[in-house]
Amino acid sequence: MTSRYRPIPRLGPRSGGHGGSLPLAGSRSAWFNAVERRAEDGSLKTISPGGLNAESRARLSAERPAICGLSLDRPRVMGVLNVTPDSFSDGGDHAEISTAVARAIRMAEEADIIDIGGESTRPGAADVSTTQEIARIVPVITGIREAGVTTPISIDTRKAAVADAALDAGADMVNDVAAFGYDPELAALCAERGVPVCLMHAKGTPADMQKAPAYDDVLAEVLDFLEERIDYAVGQGIARENIVTDPGIGFGKTTTHNMTLLRNLAAFHDLGLPVLLGVSRKRFIGEIGGAKEAKDRMAGSLAVALHGAAEGVHILRVHDTYETTQALRLFAAINEAE
Repeated sequence: MTSRYRPIPRLGPRSGGHGGSLPLAGSRSAWFNAVERRAEDGSLKTISPGGLNAESRARLSAERPAICGLSLDRPRVMGVLNVTPDSFSDGGDHAEISTAVARAIRMAEEADIIDIGGESTRPGAADVSTTQEIARIVPVITGIREAGVTTPISIDTRKAAVADAALDAGADMVNDVAAFGYDPELAALCAERGVPVCLMHAKGTPADMQKAPAYDDVLAEVLDFLEERIDYAVGQGIARENIVTDPGIGFGKTTTHNMTLLRNLAAFHDLGLPVLLGVSRKRFIGEIGGAKEAKDRMAGSLAVALHGAAEGVHILRVHDTYETTQALRLFAAINEAE
């Protein structure tokens, strides 16, 4: 583990203090005037922004490059559109092409990006063949574009052939929960196509990831993994400004692991790249909030999404796009500088 920096997020009117204050990863709302430095031996020390070198200051505070033409100075909403029969929350809801396209048309008025998936990666899910995954997603993407929807589309896949077909049909971005660890050809494809990618941390595969996941230090291990995957992607020819990171809440993690990562989301800004947070309707929200059914977890999902916004997260991947967008508008009205 290398030394890490976690800016300590604050909201409201900015104050300087010794060493001044800085925007949190380019946010209009969140800022910091203190930084927690974690040394290689695990010891913690709080320092001011004035104690950072120019490179570290930029990693923690600079506005991130636009993704799919979207500025990232405020949280962007990525709407989930699963065209699968077995996704944990909305499986079967949009299995028909017409239903999926209709949902995308509505979602385009509420979200900044539409994330389409043709293979469930819920805990215990089995792999889907490339042919079947393509058959699920391509007609939907084609239908969305034929309907005149211009909202950026992300394809949620681990497979190069699926990503290639989706990009040909009109998708703009690749969201890989395996961070290029499943299909060795996917990174090269994304580099060749010059598209943004999201690299997520996961421990294990969907089939086995929730079977007693264990870490010595979950935050350090997830950060180290993402840093290695970023280096790999850049080495494969993907532009650094085209990379988004995702700590992978719920993917090979217990509720305790999830809570540790959520409390320390600002630490992921030390990677110097946009951060995506996907927590919508997940099991830990039901466990803590007392909602057994996934579709009853909207309120808890909103609570965690707003926490993410306060931690400077750039993209929120959610099912309830209308409600999340409304909540973020209120968050901005309260916290953005006049």
